Amino acid sequence: MRHLILSLILGLGLSLSAQAQNDEIQSNIQAQIDAFKSDDFATAFTFASPSIQRLFGTPENFGAMVRNGYPMVWRPADVRFLELREVAGQLWQKVIITDAAGNLHVLDYQMVDFENGWKINGVQILDAPGSAV
Repeated sequence: MRHLILSLILGLGLSLSAQAQNDEIQSNIQAQIDAFKSDDFATAFTFASPSIQRLFGTPENFGAMVRNGYPMVWRPADVRFLELREVAGQLWQKVIITDAAGNLHVLDYQMVDFENGWKINGVQILDAPGSAV
């Protein structure tokens, strides 16, 4: 009986830890999107991993890339979080963004854990539901 109780406690602890991780990842992505919506590229840049920051150099360069390459992230009408999953040892958060015209975009955010929290290490645009493959 003690083993069953211990297993339940450990399972609950791991579940709560995973949920906290998921919440932090989603909060960071949402905070970056909110910063983009306000044209606050300096804040949005803080949610990018060090390698992404080195790649773009400045918040202005980063903001220009997002405006031109990911306009749905820059000006979303709606953001919904789907599953967080592990692929080849990396965590990926799937997100559906609806743009101002009502088009759906499915994006995959690669997340990396650092001492100061989760950072976005890249974004891939996936095929939207119902699109031709």
